[in-house]
Parts: sequence; structure tokens; C-alpha cells
Amino acid sequence: MSRVTVMKTSPETVIKDYKTLMNLAEYKKSVEKENKTILKLNLSWTLFYPACSTPPWQLEGVLNTLKTDNYRNIVAVENQTVVTHPWKGAYYNKWLPLLNNHEIDFKPLTDVKWVLHKPESEMLAMDDIFGEVWVPEMFYGSNVIHFPTVKTHGHTTTTGAMKNAFGGLIPKYRHHAHKKIHEVLVDLLSIQKEIHKGIFAVMDGGVCGNGAGPRIMEPFNGNIILAGEDQVAIDAVAAKIMGFDPLKIDYIKMAHDKGLGIGDTDQIEINGNVDNIKSINFGFETKKSLIIKWDQRIRKKTMNIGWLHQILFNSPLFKSFIFASEFYHDRLWYPTAGKKKIREFKKTCWGKMFDTYTYGDFPEYKEVKDWDPY
Repeated sequence: MSRVTVMKTSPETVIKDYKTLMNLAEYKKSVEKENKTILKLNLSWTLFYPACSTPPWQLEGVLNTLKTDNYRNIVAVENQTVVTHPWKGAYYNKWLPLLNNHEIDFKPLTDVKWVLHKPESEMLAMDDIFGEVWVPEMFYGSNVIHFPTVKTHGHTTTTGAMKNAFGGLIPKYRHHAHKKIHEVLVDLLSIQKEIHKGIFAVMDGGVCGNGAGPRIMEPFNGNIILAGEDQVAIDAVAAKIMGFDPLKIDYIKMAHDKGLGIGDTDQIEINGNVDNIKSINFGFETKKSLIIKWDQRIRKKTMNIGWLHQILFNSPLFKSFIFASEFYHDRLWYPTAGKKKIREFKKTCWGKMFDTYTYGDFPEYKEVKDWDPY
């Protein structure tokens, strides 16, 4: 039986709570010290927005725990998308001073070597979409700790540990996977099990995201944190807490049916300090941003018109979609509705905690190249 650990938390106790959480979840059994440990952070937006990307207290809690337990060979990573920048995102989300204090390198996956991987498992979608599978060479033989957040997602209903691998195992142009996103997430979990020595997830629900995730959501103080080895199980428990039936979410059901983990919460052992965890219901509702809504409409309508789909999504014309997304999110929504929601968030206990962290110096970096290992 899979186990997921869930704990109540607060800004006053969250750092030590992460240590308790990870030890209750017996993380050392999955994250063995003799292997390199990859910290796969989550950057859904270059800019800071509550519940959007890995919050600093989540990173600090895990780093302190690893330091106390004498883990040494650690590296933090995140990828680039057509609308995010890893170095700028690490700055605006206040990761860099924490990593520097622990002498841990931050490596954008644009700057590491990727190699061709031939999956042993049958792929549901990766072959059809990309033709071949490439992965960062440094991932082979490593542990990975995922840093998801409890939140909704317009493409996948919820997002969590399984979706966090999306940013680590698919290069910059991973938007092509949206047409078969649930199948891709299952494929990525199969690939992870082939290349990593250990897989573990620590999920933050201090501040959750409800609505049009993964970016323009309503912040919600959930005051919980979760951890576990089974990526399907932790996503299922988080989905249940948010108010969804996990087995009605395609990627969870597919992974459960394929034997990659447990998606039925009745088959999951839940421990921690939360009473009647299965009765908790945040009442979240997944919504779709304007960008996701039109992305899905256009992909669906052109799916069977090969030449048109190719022009829209695999030619320079796609840059107009990128511009539209950036303009809408960064220049229209963020300075208006976003700033208002951030001001309200800053009045909360978690918002005040975010303000206690420092940005540090703006990083010096080599400009992220326009890369695509495919």
C-alpha cells in the first residue's frame, strides 16, 4: 500500500514542519545519500504570483532537512519554456539566496547535456508527438525530489508531482504535448522510473491555487503540506483535498491502471497530523484562462488537418501565439488584476512571510539560448 503524509502547517512552523513531514514520509528510503539528488523546482511564471511556483519556505524547509541529514551531492534545476526564463524566475521567486546559503548550484536545464533515451516502457504519446525521447544526462542514476504546489490546471484539472516532471524531461517546446497531455504525464512517470534511483515529492499547500491555473488563480490559504514516494498517490490525495474525484482525472486514472502508482485514495495509507483527511474538501473548481481556452480550441479544431496544424504550431507563426500569451499574462493581467491580488495576498500571514525572504542580487547569466535538442 502506498503512503502519503499530510500535515497541518502555518508560517510560524512551516520550516520545521517540512522536516517532520519528510521524516514521517520516510524520505531517506527513496532519497539515498550516495546518489546525486536533483531538486526539481517548479516555475510556472517568471514573475512571482502566489501558488504559481515553488515558494521560498518550501525550498528552505527541504534544504534545511537535507542539510541536517548530511546530504551533500545536491543540485537544483528548472527548465525554460517559451514564456518563462529560469534565471529570472529563480530571482523573482527568491530561490537564489536560499540555494547560495546552502552552497547548492542552480542549473537551468538549457545549459546541461541532453541525451537520447530509448524507453523500456511502452509510450502512450511521446513517440507520436516527439518521435524520440531526450533527457538530461545528469538525471541518470540520480534521485529526484519534486516541488509541486496544490493547485488546479486548465489543461489537466489539477497539477502536482507527476506534472512537475513535465518541466524536467521535455525541452523548451513542450507545449506540443498539450494535445495528449494526460498520456504524456503517464509516459514521463514511466521514464522517471527508468532513469532515477529514487523519486520523492514534497508538495506545498500552505498557499494553494484555485481556478485558472497554473498562473492566474485565486490564492487560497490551505495550511497543509504533503509528501510521499508514490507520485500518483500524492497527486490523488491532493486532488481529493481540492475537491475532485482523483480517478476521474485522466492522468491519475491512466497511471493507476498502468500500475505506476495508486490513484484510489481508499487504497492509500494517509498519515500525519490531520484528522479525517478524506473529509476535507477545499471546493476548488478548475477554470481555463483565455490563453488555455484558445490553445485547446485551435489544437482540437486543427488536429486532423495536418498541414494547418503544422503551420500553426511548428512554424514561425507560432511566435504570434507566444507573444499573445506573454502580452496577456505579463502586460495586461499581471499589472492590473494580478497586482491587486498580490496586494491582498501580502496582507495575509503567508504574504507577510514571503516578504521576509530576500531577492538577493540579480543573477549574472549567459543568455538562455534558443535551443531544442530534438
